[in-house]
Amino acid sequence: MKNKKFSQIDASIPTIRRLPSYLNVIRRALEKDLKVISGTVIASELELEPIQVRKDLAVTGIVGKPRVGYDVKELKTAIESFLNWDKKHKAIVIGTGNLGTALIGYPGFRQNGMDIIASFDSSPEKVGKNILNVQTYDMSKLSEMIKNESIEIAILTVPSEFAQEVTNTLVDAGISAIWNFTNEKLKVPSEVLVLREDLSSSYAVLSVCK
Repeated sequence: MKNKKFSQIDASIPTIRRLPSYLNVIRRALEKDLKVISGTVIASELELEPIQVRKDLAVTGIVGKPRVGYDVKELKTAIESFLNWDKKHKAIVIGTGNLGTALIGYPGFRQNGMDIIASFDSSPEKVGKNILNVQTYDMSKLSEMIKNESIEIAILTVPSEFAQEVTNTLVDAGISAIWNFTNEKLKVPSEVLVLREDLSSSYAVLSVCK
């Protein structure tokens, strides 16, 4: 996953992937009305090394106090700001099968700033349906919606054989980030970020290592 914007970020992909786990721990600490939390406590909850946690948190710009830890509210704000989860990001889902429908219904997206405002499908039986207050449109409306609504993120759950064709439409319409849940390796310009979510690879690990 390479992208011009990402090259300007002073953080590795593994660090970025760990930050949401830290945020979950911090949010639970806030629910318990804790004022401070140490890197050691966070590391213990997530079974990580404290030095790794402190190194990861440093990319957000926050600095903990020696032998005290981090102010919980400040740390929450710092992580959310670094992840851009303190801003709204308009997103769409293309493909409203079982997976697309499940993703539309996932509440964690909205909690973290991603607002799925529409879905798209080529099936006449699905077009016009409302999925948890998200309207499903015909694919012919895709480019228009992206341009008129300034959509940033496209979540792709179409059959793999249609993935590249749909991606070409997304890129031409100005999409800057694609979350790819298909098996297809997408070809896009360097300025478009593609993150592939390979569910079968994760399942392979579970089935072999259980």
